[in-house]
Amino acid sequence: MKNQHWKIAFFSLLAINIIIVFTICYFIFIPGTSTIHKEPSNGDKVNFKINTDKNNLTNLINHYIQKEGLNGPIDYSVKLSDEVELYGIIKVFSQDVQLKMTFEPEAQKNGDLLLRQKSILIGNLNLPVEFVLKFIQKSYKFPDWVTIQPNKKTIYVALQSMKVNNEMIVHADRFDLKNDDISFTLQIPTE
Repeated sequence: MKNQHWKIAFFSLLAINIIIVFTICYFIFIPGTSTIHKEPSNGDKVNFKINTDKNNLTNLINHYIQKEGLNGPIDYSVKLSDEVELYGIIKVFSQDVQLKMTFEPEAQKNGDLLLRQKSILIGNLNLPVEFVLKFIQKSYKFPDWVTIQPNKKTIYVALQSMKVNNEMIVHADRFDLKNDDISFTLQIPTE
């Protein structure tokens, strides 16, 4: 008798499992009544908002510098604190001299970025900003979308001209380093 209860319980459980599997399959494969609706596109582009912080953006910038081989006679790196800091080492008469430049970033209305030079320190020398920016301009390979303007003491970063996977466009929305409020819009063509 005990043996029979066990068989009945087993086959009952098996029957319940089979009914559940068939019910799930029925609802998965039954034709739906909803249709896919395509929303009107914004110029055939999709916008993604990206919020980041100084640490992540610093890592991304330095990775890009290394990957694209943008170092020249000065091996340099960038750090984002309350301002944009550029660190490097220059060879002067076979001696290593440390370089530190700081810039105040400003997001432009068109989505580009303007870096206004704030301070410069080369060893203990106080060289004119224009001289150092001209040296950097001549000594480095920069992408076409980065323009050094020694007379204005600025570096203009035309983010919208930057090639990201050949089609994506980057637009700087906010670049407030003091409040760690950095956001971009990434536009991706849909066609």
